[in-house]
Amino acid sequence: MPRSVNAVASRQRRKKILKQAKGFYGKRKNVYTVAKNVLEKGLGYKFVGRKLKKREYRSLWIVRINAAVREEGMSYSVFINKLAKKGIDLNRKVLADLAMNEPDTFKKLCAEVK
Repeated sequence: MPRSVNAVASRQRRKKILKQAKGFYGKRKNVYTVAKNVLEKGLGYKFVGRKLKKREYRSLWIVRINAAVREEGMSYSVFINKLAKKGIDLNRKVLADLAMNEPDTFKKLCAEVK
């Protein structure tokens, strides 16, 4: 009985990897084994990058809130603590947006918390 190799599936698998590696430099784009290794590493970075993006945005929001709250004579930690005690559930993204784009509203919020 002749040896059976699933050439169709193998070719599709390789083409899929090489298609994803399109735009890479040198052998990384057209040599399957190199492209596969580089792509795996790149996809790993992609996964980590999505997590880092969230972390970086949160720290940016905290910096913006802190800057706005300092003008009102409070620190960030005191402000967040007083918000929690008052039962005001606004996340940091919304607070940072208020501080940047609507300073009057943010000042009223700070006055309510004091």
